[in-house]
Amino acid sequence: MPISRRTFAAAVAALVLPLSACGSGDDGGGSTDASGKVEGDITFQTWNLRANFKDYFEGLIADFEKKYPGTHVKWVDQPGEGYADKISADAAGGTLPDVVNVSPDLVAPLAGAGLALDLEKAAGQYEKEYLEGAWASHRIPGTDGTYAFPWYLNTGPLFYNKSLFEKAGLDPEQPPKTYDEVFDAALRIADKTGGEVATLANVPTIEDFGRYGVPLMDEEGTAFAFNDAKGVELLTHYKELYDAKALDPQALTATPESSGKKFLTGAVAMNPGSALDLANFKKQAPNLYENIGITDQITSTGHVNMYVMGLMVNARSERKPAAVAFAHYVTDAAHQMSFAKQVAIFPSTAGSLDDPYFTKEDGTDETRVRVAAAKSLKTAVNYTPVLFSEQMKTELRNEVAKALQGKQSPKEALDNAVKACDRLLQQQG
Repeated sequence: MPISRRTFAAAVAALVLPLSACGSGDDGGGSTDASGKVEGDITFQTWNLRANFKDYFEGLIADFEKKYPGTHVKWVDQPGEGYADKISADAAGGTLPDVVNVSPDLVAPLAGAGLALDLEKAAGQYEKEYLEGAWASHRIPGTDGTYAFPWYLNTGPLFYNKSLFEKAGLDPEQPPKTYDEVFDAALRIADKTGGEVATLANVPTIEDFGRYGVPLMDEEGTAFAFNDAKGVELLTHYKELYDAKALDPQALTATPESSGKKFLTGAVAMNPGSALDLANFKKQAPNLYENIGITDQITSTGHVNMYVMGLMVNARSERKPAAVAFAHYVTDAAHQMSFAKQVAIFPSTAGSLDDPYFTKEDGTDETRVRVAAAKSLKTAVNYTPVLFSEQMKTELRNEVAKALQGKQSPKEALDNAVKACDRLLQQQG
């Protein structure tokens, strides 16, 4: 499924724009005026959605063209792999589509290069239609603008294997609710199984530091700050887990997909996921499905992590009124709601999460996960800083790996990661 939690979490290649306008934050000399008649031909680019949602998008485009006679929308869909490279090449070559499916980290360099239309100026009248956290997710530190309409959201619970908890002498009906409880349970499971069963399968990422309550950047967005005492505390816990085999030994090279497989086979006791995963468990691992435990995402801040997709309007589009109208049309409440009923994602529009579809349980695990996720999304945060590039993720991962292997202390690792990320941040500017 192209828009599962794992796709949100999956790495995309570093987006580097070889454009002299980097850091300008303007619209490349073009106007932010999107008023005028909605007409003309525009191109709309999605990210790996055609295979499963061809009928949905063709119907939506036909409805838009009917509503606005004289418009024509050409839909192109790019594969998930290499998507950032494709955007970078189009940006450099002047062939960027009028409306582009982006995530916040993809829109940041486009905004800096003057290619993303500032919707605060061009379409600010629509802001109130979206959840506050979703609208803010495509803001860039150091600028006043918003550079994409928020589209679909996702978040998910923590799944756990009740039988593995039981074998370790833990109450399967009382899952961990805090980080300390997760760490304690993990050490106990590793001890009881002689290191055969790990509880976690992934090293901490920037979003994990965020959910732990670590400040990630300074308020101006000019430097990183995750090497503070709380950040060191989290990495020290992970080092303890790694040494005890409570963190999977292959976590240093794990992907969301490989971690998911370990959970399916019972080699790992807990794994984050989404409502989409339940059908997968039922089909691929019926034994696991019968023993599946579902608990809330662990957070020290009271806010869960949100994954968000958006639709950016090309600031240099020659059909800005049509491009803005179409991006808004795709992301309005009615169309987000119809999309959310086709696949386990969530609308970013204000009030949509109060619909009975997201509030009423029917006794199934799928509904239970959907209702819990919808409730948490109302106050969720996209913890990954918009300016945190793919190269920065790699730097952090490499330094974390060295700390877990004992090649440097957690403090040294995070100091080095912050230094490297700050250097990359300066290069972006």
